[in-house]
Amino acid sequence: MVTLPHDHPVTLSAGVIGGFSLKLTFILFVSVVVVSMFTALIIAPQGDEISEFYLGNRTMTPLRNGLAMCGDYLSAATLLGSTGLVALTGYDGLLYLVGTSVAWVMVLLLIAEPLRNSGRFTLGDTLALRLPRGRRSVRLALAFCTLTVTVLYLVAQLVGSVALLTQFLGEPSSATRTLCIVAIGTLVVLYVALGGMPGATFIQIVKAVMLVVGVAVTAVMVLHRYKWNVDDLLGGAASGSGIGQRFLEPGLRYGGSTTSKLDFFSLQIAIVLGLAALPHVMMRLLAPSATRVLRRSILWAMGLVGFVCLAAGVLGLGATAIVGRDVIADIDAKGDAAVLLLAQDLGGALLTALISCLAFVTLLAVAAGLTLAAASSLAHDLYAEVIRKGRASQREELTVARLSAVVIGVLGMLLALVSWGTNTATLAFLAFAIAASAILPTMVYSLFWRRFNARGALLSLYGGLITSVLLVVCSPVVSSRPDSFYPDADFAFFPLQNPGIVSVPAGFMLGWLGTVLASRPTDTEPSEAYEKFEVRAVLGVDQPV
Repeated sequence: MVTLPHDHPVTLSAGVIGGFSLKLTFILFVSVVVVSMFTALIIAPQGDEISEFYLGNRTMTPLRNGLAMCGDYLSAATLLGSTGLVALTGYDGLLYLVGTSVAWVMVLLLIAEPLRNSGRFTLGDTLALRLPRGRRSVRLALAFCTLTVTVLYLVAQLVGSVALLTQFLGEPSSATRTLCIVAIGTLVVLYVALGGMPGATFIQIVKAVMLVVGVAVTAVMVLHRYKWNVDDLLGGAASGSGIGQRFLEPGLRYGGSTTSKLDFFSLQIAIVLGLAALPHVMMRLLAPSATRVLRRSILWAMGLVGFVCLAAGVLGLGATAIVGRDVIADIDAKGDAAVLLLAQDLGGALLTALISCLAFVTLLAVAAGLTLAAASSLAHDLYAEVIRKGRASQREELTVARLSAVVIGVLGMLLALVSWGTNTATLAFLAFAIAASAILPTMVYSLFWRRFNARGALLSLYGGLITSVLLVVCSPVVSSRPDSFYPDADFAFFPLQNPGIVSVPAGFMLGWLGTVLASRPTDTEPSEAYEKFEVRAVLGVDQPV
């Protein structure tokens, strides 16, 4: 037994949270799923129009779209992982949250408007308009990168659902792991295959509202305990950390050596730049009906994400102050249990169940957005445009999109079962790195560089993907450390766990190199193609969907 402050007994083998909280969490989660599934079926596409399945016919208001963007971006890692990082590392954890919240500035200032103006259903449509001569090969490369990013992130969400269940049951059995992953995965497939963008949007909005309200209520309870005095909260966190003022100073996690500082910088590069290229986020940027709606949607998203990150910082400090850093670390070395232990102390079984239900809904919503993006890329870019060469009917493409959602969901479940025990943060950060290293350079060059051509796009997409994966394989994540996948092997010639500091510049360099080395006339895009693209991207000329 481990005794928490205020006499909260916790049995490590049985999980962190008591059985009553698990039952209450299950009831709340099932209630949310039943209501949201019923609503998703009502608002699901009724006809054969692919625009309704992919984008919901662009009818959402700025607030709804902003909530959906917030729901797409913020995963359970923000609620559990980021809060735990603050609880264990103090200042360094807060610094990590800053990168998470400011990433939307990159989206707003750089790519949102030109992408929305020039896109149709997917980023592949934008690249096909920009690079007409190489559109099929570029669509194929982009679809491959999109599937890699979305499947990695989807597997991280499904494995994360089992990790969350562990907080209640302790180490789950093989049957329990399988049941949890299959249940969450099946719900995701139903939301996407039946509801399309309208169905996925509804669960995103429900998740975003629950997340904002949940963290706000818990943060208010923390601040109320310290009489709304932030200095007292910081002092309590420093005292509860067991290391005093050092908890509030930089370097506790990322400042021990030059390598750790570079690793943190590399991670922040991947997060800030990767957000702008995550397929499910980019798809959401195409949904607004006009650029003014898009601007207001992103402002809503920025405000909501910033608020949640601020509240997560308060919760992390509150967990350290109230529960204690050593207790949190003893129960869960990654800190994922911090917010649940805090909720148990502040509000007992009811608040713990609410936060736990929120975490499960968050996993479900993010997985639905990822599955929709992957299915859209498979059906529209790969099948309709590459295989059928634009001759597929809308009904045919819609059928393929629904089947693709099933295929992606089943693939994600199988990989999650096989990769049980994998660090979910590693999978998520690799997805961010690939998006930032492969998709972002291609997108930036396409939008803003007149000379950019199909060869540059292919080299950037495939090169950024291969570089990111290779660096992770040859990093301490895979070998050379006790917590690596293969601790007894040592082929980690790359010292950092996050490849962004190298792979992102490499992606941009490869895109530039492929473009400038294009010597044949067929490698150069006609100037009229770029001029047509520029008019649409910059001036905001709308096109029918």
